Amino acid sequence: MQERAVAQRHDNGKQKSASVEDSEICPCQDGMHLDVDLSRRRMLMSTAAIAAVPAQLFASSAIAETKTAPPGAVLYDVPDDPTKVMGRALLEDGGYGTRSQFETAVRARADNPNDMTSWSYTPLADMKGNLTPSGLHYERHHGGIPAIDPAKHFLYVHGMVDEAKKFSIADILRLPSITRRYFIECSGNTYDEWAKPKGKNVQVTHGLLSTSEWTGVPFATFARHVGLKDDASWVLGEGADAAVMTRSIPLDKMLTDGLIAYGQNGEMIRPEQGYPLRLVVPGYEGNMMIKWLRRLQVSDRPFMTREETGRYTGLMPNGRARQFYYSMDAKSVITFPSGEMLLPKPGHYEIRGIAWSGRGRVQAVDISMDGGKNWIPARIDDTPEAMSSVRFSCPWFWDGKPAILQSRCIEDSGYVQPTRTELIRLRGDHFFYHYNAIQSWAVAADGSVSNVHV
Repeated sequence: MQERAVAQRHDNGKQKSASVEDSEICPCQDGMHLDVDLSRRRMLMSTAAIAAVPAQLFASSAIAETKTAPPGAVLYDVPDDPTKVMGRALLEDGGYGTRSQFETAVRARADNPNDMTSWSYTPLADMKGNLTPSGLHYERHHGGIPAIDPAKHFLYVHGMVDEAKKFSIADILRLPSITRRYFIECSGNTYDEWAKPKGKNVQVTHGLLSTSEWTGVPFATFARHVGLKDDASWVLGEGADAAVMTRSIPLDKMLTDGLIAYGQNGEMIRPEQGYPLRLVVPGYEGNMMIKWLRRLQVSDRPFMTREETGRYTGLMPNGRARQFYYSMDAKSVITFPSGEMLLPKPGHYEIRGIAWSGRGRVQAVDISMDGGKNWIPARIDDTPEAMSSVRFSCPWFWDGKPAILQSRCIEDSGYVQPTRTELIRLRGDHFFYHYNAIQSWAVAADGSVSNVHV
């Protein structure tokens, strides 16, 4: 049994102090409450401060200068008064909507020499709500993104079955479907933090995490169609990419909640997420969510593929490597304030973040403002669901003194997200995957926020 462990800087690189003028505040003001002094002068000053945010938050000046729209948007002329001119006509976007030209959040590319076997990070600090837009869902590829014609793509289910069968995409779309909300997290998420604080911001430290609404056919439905042999206990999933990604998955898990997904957030899965079919194994590490799924082979033993022998194993302190540890343990991270942000001045703020667990539901989240010495409960802003993420928030008055912000996730089993010391005591510091220690953000007296270990 597996053991359980007890954007660039908003000031564009310019150093700013906590006494920064309201007209120069960074997007961090988005999380700042109005001052409690409701005099007319203070109200006017607070209103002016908030009004100053959109120009920087939405990067309108940069867009105007470059005359180019961010990815996923179209550049349009912006009138001084939109009530005085007609807007653009219906379906000028060709029938598929685009986002506003003032929204600039994008995935960040990993610093790797080869983009064919690499990854990109979800901009967690920019997310609104609990679902990740499909276009911002993190990526991890082992052989590039294949272009697949769904009319020529088939799913083969064979091996220890009564009758091997081939399913076309049309066949699968005719089967009864379900829709579920699950997170997917790369097992290497936060891997750089084992030895020392390395990631500069939350997109890099925790951005290999995304939550989507998945639609598809339960594996149990396919199992009924083909019939399973009595001794069957494992299923091999295989992708149709150049790497021919393969993983062995316990049959019991596949029968419980394994999903052959074709839909993501209300539309067909994007190519970079596995179009036209993706295997979703809720709560398990992301590499097991085989994209471009083409084959499911039933067996009585694991297949010992490259991905479960040469990769995705964990080196323990005794020198032995652990195999077949799948579930992503409870984890959380504060997204505001977080690394490379700058708080403009002391005052009332709202701490925000994300928590998730691959073994059940998030039951609670605690917040510490003093590096773990004291904890208070955060508010859960969503209805917790199994193997899904939740948003949390907590009011905080920053007095202008240095502080260390932390969050810890408690799942419904009672398991508590460990400190870094607890995690390393259990697994050593060469485990690489499944790093779920409490994340610390240090807020300096000048309002700057950085990644630290405590």
